[in-house]
Amino acid sequence: MSPSPYFVNPAGFTIHSAVHAAREDALCVIHLHTSNGVAVSAQKNGLLPISQQSLFALSSLAYHDYEGLALNEDEKSRLVADLGNKNNMILRNHGLLTVGKTPAEAFLSMYILESACRIQILAQAGGATLQSIPDPILEKVASQLGAVTVGQGAQLAWPGLLRKLDRIDASYRE
Repeated sequence: MSPSPYFVNPAGFTIHSAVHAAREDALCVIHLHTSNGVAVSAQKNGLLPISQQSLFALSSLAYHDYEGLALNEDEKSRLVADLGNKNNMILRNHGLLTVGKTPAEAFLSMYILESACRIQILAQAGGATLQSIPDPILEKVASQLGAVTVGQGAQLAWPGLLRKLDRIDASYRE
């Protein structure tokens, strides 16, 4: 690591460096501690197949059990083994992680994963019995996802998101 005047979060570095070192295709890694993501990560059954958004995330979802603050080098190998070739990960009792070949892919995967978590928390808060999507439909949708998730949606959604950001405040381009 090169000398830098900037502080590096050691736990964040452990997680990100592990994924970057192990996955040649993981050019962007996003890791968040959103309220909805942490709430789902604390649930024994994790992400439930109760919404279309959850099916996108579930098609490439891994889990990693909580081991405390991610400061131990030996956790890297377990984290990477748990992630495998998946693009979405729920870090139990901790948060969410996504990987992509581009920032657009990683961002859109995170957007969908976080949306699925938010929908689950909202549905559970309603107090009614949840309607799971049946296994035959899960399998059918899993085989169909490639048609609508080209580059995790990066070619479809990312340009529109950038246009919206340009309308809000184009200064990010400077």
